[in-house]
Amino acid sequence: MRTRLFRAALSAVILTQSLIHSSTTQAQAPKTWSSSEILLGLRKLNVLGSALYVAAHPDDENTRLIAYMANGRLLETGYLSCTRGDGGQNLIGPELREGLGVIRTQELLAARRIDGGRQFFTRANDFGFSKTPEETFTIWDKEQVLADMVWVIRQRRPDVMITRFPPDARAGHGHHTASAMLAIEAFSAAADPKRFPEQLQYVQPWQAKRLLWNTGSFFVKPGEDMSQYFKLDAGGFNPLLGQSYGEIAARSRSQHRSQGFGSSAQRGEAPEYFQLLKGEPAKTDLFDGVDLTWNRVPGGAAVGKLIDEVIRKYDPSNPSASVAGLNKVLYALLKVKEVSPFWSEEKGNEVADLMQACLGLRVEAVAAEPTVTPGSVLSLKVDAVANQPFNVQGLYFNWFVKDSTLYRKPSPANTGTFDGPPDMDVKVGLNQLYSKSVEVDVPAKQLVSQPYWLLEQGTTGMYKLPVVYDQEQPKFRGYRANDHTVVQARDLVGLPENPSPAYVYVQIPMGYGLVMRVPIQYKSTDPVEGEKYRPLTVVPPVAVNIGGRAYVFADNQPKTVPVTLRAGKAGVKGSVALTLPQGWKSEPASISFDLATKDAEQTVQFRVQPGAGAAEGKSELRAVATVDGQTYSRGYQPIEYNHIPTQILFPESVAPLVKLDLKRKGQEIGYLMGAGDEVPDALRQIGYTVTLLKPEDLTEQNLRRFDAVVLGVRAYNTVDRLKTLQPNLLKYVEQGGNLVVQYVVSRGTVMPQIGPYPLTLSSDRVTVENAPVTFLNPSQPLLNTPNKITSRDFEGWVQEQGLYYPSQWDPKYQTVLSSSDPGEKAKESAILVANYGKGHYIYTGLSLFRELPAGVPGAYRLLTNMVSLGKK
Repeated sequence: MRTRLFRAALSAVILTQSLIHSSTTQAQAPKTWSSSEILLGLRKLNVLGSALYVAAHPDDENTRLIAYMANGRLLETGYLSCTRGDGGQNLIGPELREGLGVIRTQELLAARRIDGGRQFFTRANDFGFSKTPEETFTIWDKEQVLADMVWVIRQRRPDVMITRFPPDARAGHGHHTASAMLAIEAFSAAADPKRFPEQLQYVQPWQAKRLLWNTGSFFVKPGEDMSQYFKLDAGGFNPLLGQSYGEIAARSRSQHRSQGFGSSAQRGEAPEYFQLLKGEPAKTDLFDGVDLTWNRVPGGAAVGKLIDEVIRKYDPSNPSASVAGLNKVLYALLKVKEVSPFWSEEKGNEVADLMQACLGLRVEAVAAEPTVTPGSVLSLKVDAVANQPFNVQGLYFNWFVKDSTLYRKPSPANTGTFDGPPDMDVKVGLNQLYSKSVEVDVPAKQLVSQPYWLLEQGTTGMYKLPVVYDQEQPKFRGYRANDHTVVQARDLVGLPENPSPAYVYVQIPMGYGLVMRVPIQYKSTDPVEGEKYRPLTVVPPVAVNIGGRAYVFADNQPKTVPVTLRAGKAGVKGSVALTLPQGWKSEPASISFDLATKDAEQTVQFRVQPGAGAAEGKSELRAVATVDGQTYSRGYQPIEYNHIPTQILFPESVAPLVKLDLKRKGQEIGYLMGAGDEVPDALRQIGYTVTLLKPEDLTEQNLRRFDAVVLGVRAYNTVDRLKTLQPNLLKYVEQGGNLVVQYVVSRGTVMPQIGPYPLTLSSDRVTVENAPVTFLNPSQPLLNTPNKITSRDFEGWVQEQGLYYPSQWDPKYQTVLSSSDPGEKAKESAILVANYGKGHYIYTGLSLFRELPAGVPGAYRLLTNMVSLGKK
């Protein structure tokens, strides 16, 4: 019966050519429109042009230019970022790699909601800083990244493409240069039917008019003659939005909080400069030679005239009077659909949004709980309200799995005259709330809400599309690309995030017909922040979290490994065990658990110990839960920040297991956090007592009790009070203390000098993880006490060896080791150590904050020697 009802509803949609669109993106309140925003949207209906901005990472994009293009020129404007920024640093928390990539993805989406652009990606993985595109292309699958870029170009059909970076060394980062090189190649490849012909079953070749490099102060030489570049002013003011494009851009840019890119608004003239890379040159406008009117579509002039009429008659005090005119536009769009399906669909979406906006129609589907499990029942409520009377003609659901199930039954709390979807026709009065409580079956095969690019194991340089997304699904037409219905894995290419796991479709018979596709979300009210939305998340029946990031055994003594079980539903019973490498043992072998209520947690503890056959070095342990004969080995990792919707990751429940020969001196460590890292836990793993310090704890008297004080990564960038508390730290060193300072970004330090003697920070780094290391002073205590450091300690490093090395330093600093990337001069400032009074000051750019959580044995030995320096 459910299948019959769904097919009937679907047939009605297709036969009547009803327009389907999304009323909201994931985890966002339904958009509300002001009268001036509606007028801006009406004007955009008559602009048929598209621009695609291309760069390498989140925060590379020019938000001012995007804001100007999207809101000033009213163009379809997209930003294609090759990567999700996984390899960067995190200024706001401890998440790195995949977790950071998710944060930066959501920051980009938050930025696009402000500046009006759309967001796209390739599958390239940000593996860390790269000095050359040649190195980048040895790690990225160049042909696959190019294919993804071509796919987005063929889908979005940009008239003009723009790169942030030049295709040469001036870009300053191998990924930057590579993104420009790929854009140049993709510009031609997208138009060539012989390139990636497998795509042509779904998209057509497309040739953009021109490709330009958006140059600026980062790339030009002082005093350079800028007349050779094409120039435009992107600093205008938009009276309908009440903001300049510089103001919009600053708010957009400031969403990149994890990278510390809070920006102040710029007002007034803002020149942007461009250099042609490929295609026809621009003489008077970036879109020279491109018809941006409906005349570019055969028969489109009639559509343009109808839109002109709607704009002419628009009454900002009564937007609903424009609905009838917009309905005529929809009918006109049908007539040009065969000759121009792209613009018919794009503008159809915009018209549907505007019809909804003019009616003041707000629809949301809110789940009773933020999470569901496969095979369970989801309770939700659908609310709708408008400033004009309207009808709800049908209500039905869809899940993104092969065996889609739909409506289940009305809830006893049902407040309307509802007999069952889609056979309904409820009339709703002016400003009356339509509310319907229903229950929906969650399919037993519904996928857990892991970001699609993390579902399967990729490579260092590339993410992998999950084959589990290959499904037989009805393909609806007419909604936004960013809310794509996933039919095959290929449909995920370019998407910034997962589609919602479930949607409510609401049929509103407004003349032409409107089917609103509304993602099911969870809504709560925070006592401080008010109303908040988050995505509906499908979770496993039980999640398995291992406490700690790496377990380090410096001797054969057992360690406690806590494992926390979290229930995705009520009444979960089973057992959990550890999978260990040969020679290791755990007590007990397995532990039973019983989780009576949903979201309940139970922590069990295993005693893990290396046996006589346990090998030195790094291996891995895994926690596996068994419930009803099914095994589960994914954890539950919430990512919660105020500027982005809550995200849930389900990482594999594994942890590094490290056995090493390690001696240490001292016991008490004081640790001042900087931008966030997991080094304190690493110090505890090797037996130190670590006290997390606050700035107010940095008093002379309090510091004396520590054998060593360690400053977290970027502390001199993030802890403003260090500029006044620095004398206390130096006094501690002078009186015999040991101060270890981890890397500091060369820009934006809170004080000009961070050490007892002058040193100049730079952006120098060694990006090859296992670059050979030369010991400059083999007798230096850091290399000998209490552990003998050898070249083996620099094996197995991840992402990069070190970063932000000083370029100059006072002779009082001693250098310890040197290394270099291929073809470069050796860098000798990975570790600088100075005697100061009775104590020692150490600055290190070695990427310990990455190596320690990854369980790199040599990183533990090096850090131990640093905090042990001078101790007996």
